[in-house]
Amino acid sequence: MTNNDILRRIRYTFDCNDDEMIELFSFADLSVTREQISNWLKKDDDPDYKSLGDEQLAVFLNGLIINNRGKREDAPPPPIEKKLTNNIIFRKLKIALDFKDDDILGLLDTVDFRLSRHELSAFFRKPTHKHYRECKDQVLRNFLNALQNQYRK
Repeated sequence: MTNNDILRRIRYTFDCNDDEMIELFSFADLSVTREQISNWLKKDDDPDYKSLGDEQLAVFLNGLIINNRGKREDAPPPPIEKKLTNNIIFRKLKIALDFKDDDILGLLDTVDFRLSRHELSAFFRKPTHKHYRECKDQVLRNFLNALQNQYRK
């Protein structure tokens, strides 16, 4: 999945308009224009399409966390990741939505995608941990589909 696909799916799932998208970016201290957002959301074959970088998606996800959970006053802002993986994206969505493992497993069940608790926890471990597991596109895609089913009824 590309960063643009993820941004489009999140926008659709939570029914965000351009102003709300701009606000989410601004929560994490990035100023974006309506034109930038429009270009990021275009289909890949559109001549005005622009690729969304890892840093911009990380800022957007941090803004989503701040919007849903509030800004932490006692801690400095989180660093912006230079390189995003599906594991980081999955973790940021889990934090933003305040999901527990049972919530995620229940959501995945709604789209007939089965994971064990141990498989799920392996996605949220540090990459140096011996039980770390890379989150594949299929897992993230099914999670985003399940979110869409829950929030877009």
